[in-house]
Amino acid sequence: MISRNEVSISKLLPTSLRAAIIACSFWVLSLPMTVVSGSVAAFCGSLLICYTIDLRLDREFFSKLRTLSIIGLSICLWATGLLLSNFFVNTEIISFSASPLIAFNLSEAIKWLALSSSLTLILRTLAQRTSYGATIEIIFVAAAFVITLAAHRNGMIHRPFLIGDFAIIRGIDPSSILMVLGCAAVISLSALLMVEKNHKRLPYHFSILGILCLSLFVYVNFFGIPTPQSTDTMGLTGEASDNTNSQRDNPFRDGENENSDREAPVAVVVFRDDYEPINGSYYFRESAYSQFNGTMLDYSNIDGMDADLIKKFTIDRTEAEQNPLAEDQHKAIKTTVGMLVPHRNPFGLESPIAYENIANPNNVRFKRTYDAYSLAPQYSFEYLLEREVGNEEWSEEILTEYLRLPDDDRYRSLADELIGNLKPEFTNDPFAKTWAIKAYLDENGIYSLKNEHAYESDPAASFLFGDLTGYCMHFSFAATYLFRSLGIPSRVGIGYSVPAANRAGGSALLVQAIHGHAWPEVYFKDIGWVIIDPAPQQTLVDMTTDPQDSLQQLLGDMLRNDSSFQDFLESQRTSFIQFGTILNIIYALVITLILIGYVVKTYRLLIPNFSLANERYRVSYRAILDRLACIGIRRRFGESREKFASRASKTVPSIIELTDSHLSCALGNISKWKNYETNWQEFERRIQQEITSNTNIWHRVVGLINPFSWLLTK
Repeated sequence: MISRNEVSISKLLPTSLRAAIIACSFWVLSLPMTVVSGSVAAFCGSLLICYTIDLRLDREFFSKLRTLSIIGLSICLWATGLLLSNFFVNTEIISFSASPLIAFNLSEAIKWLALSSSLTLILRTLAQRTSYGATIEIIFVAAAFVITLAAHRNGMIHRPFLIGDFAIIRGIDPSSILMVLGCAAVISLSALLMVEKNHKRLPYHFSILGILCLSLFVYVNFFGIPTPQSTDTMGLTGEASDNTNSQRDNPFRDGENENSDREAPVAVVVFRDDYEPINGSYYFRESAYSQFNGTMLDYSNIDGMDADLIKKFTIDRTEAEQNPLAEDQHKAIKTTVGMLVPHRNPFGLESPIAYENIANPNNVRFKRTYDAYSLAPQYSFEYLLEREVGNEEWSEEILTEYLRLPDDDRYRSLADELIGNLKPEFTNDPFAKTWAIKAYLDENGIYSLKNEHAYESDPAASFLFGDLTGYCMHFSFAATYLFRSLGIPSRVGIGYSVPAANRAGGSALLVQAIHGHAWPEVYFKDIGWVIIDPAPQQTLVDMTTDPQDSLQQLLGDMLRNDSSFQDFLESQRTSFIQFGTILNIIYALVITLILIGYVVKTYRLLIPNFSLANERYRVSYRAILDRLACIGIRRRFGESREKFASRASKTVPSIIELTDSHLSCALGNISKWKNYETNWQEFERRIQQEITSNTNIWHRVVGLINPFSWLLTK
């Protein structure tokens, strides 16, 4: 009779292999979602449950429980862990007695320990008791790696830092390492399949995995890495539309605002010329709201209006119809923009006068790349004093449109009140008037993402004459209406505003979702559109982000490497299928399959050392047949084991005795089990000696090199 300890020891190798794979899946899955304590707990919880279930599932306690009962217990375990986790972070006693940081780490550890333990319990129970459970387990392992690759912390490709830091200091794109992890997941799946009893199905499984691998590589090469979606309340991102003058949805989406994905990068800008902004921030204009549609400001659809805007992407170069004036007060700046997510329109440093499409240096990382040419302002605000507003070339219709606003007398009344305290010499100065309005909004406005103004007929009025609590859209619309009420032509520009300090002395600048912004613009005669942006001194939300210098530098280096990719665009036009890429994929697949072949071959030769006594006769006989297959001695289709042994005895005489012992055990001769158990290693040693003595060395070398010789074993 086989002891329980013997059974447990014999199952230790496959159990450890499976436990390591599933636990690593939880570890990888948790990396972008929690701190180190949570990841460690996820790994340990999964590992513990795998060992417990695989080695003790036949115990009476487990065998009496139904599958649904175990699933129910798992859910209760997860819910209990979640409650405990919340208790640790919401109870002041624990924070005071230890520290808030310890309480948080302990909370994350409990939460992920419960999650990994409960989910692993469900997966292993289904795998043990149902025919489809193993498939679900394999899908989970694959999904863990895919989710990590696709989401990657809202596009922060340098996270988790464990991977990002290693890659960045070596000049490697961290996504490449994640792709390697994806390949490791495939090998992990293969290892899971290896512990199946029906090894004849292995070639079929490997073929399916190969097809899946090929599909993944083809998808990534043609369509790029999946891009996380980020909250965009101003409609900057998304697919480009041919109809650039179509009416936009309500830009006031107060109920949808949230800043959980605020760090998500949307673009990187490389400065080809040095430039420091005049007001502490780099403004990148994408579009503008300028035409009043009866309810609020919208895109213009009047010819000649917003002629300075470039409203669509082109395959070559496109220029603005109207450029800023006072060229001596502007500096020509060239920047290269690499978009990490699709945008509806191109954007460029204030004020863009031309865009030129360029070859994409990294078509997997960047969705679109182009050069932007701008005339950036370098005048002081004092230069704007005593300047007239408007453009003599505008038609009466265009001027009227730049002055239209809601039919609400409160705008003019408030504007008159705000400019009433100006010094006499500035009473009629347009710039002084706009600055007085800006100062009022700075001092009295409160920045907040959560409010209900969007549901009013005029959100700007609800904000301005209400609680003065809102975000950039409310401030810019309110300021523009106040400007217009005083006869000052103005509009709302939209795009990105990035603090100048973010450049950190380099030439690359990372643009993140949080930098999406709207601001008022006033047209000054002989100068052009000038940004006069309110900056509320009070805020109810933290809109700061951690510095992303390493990511900024990495993406900038990628974007600068355009000289090595001059032929990229031409290759894209001449052939949709990149044969070089296909060859690389094939090479990678071949190498992967060879490695899998060697792993399976080694596994089949070593497994007799760890098998149950009642299984050892089978796996050890198979291992010796694998050794014979390496030198070309294989059992033919329909050939009996005895006849094969007789034929093979010319090279390995001991095969006859081995076959006899094997058949005796296979046919139920229990008395020979113990004898076979003690002698099988001797059989293997004798057969190896006979193979060495009776075969050519080249046959043995070829057999050793061949990773798939075991496939022909019958």
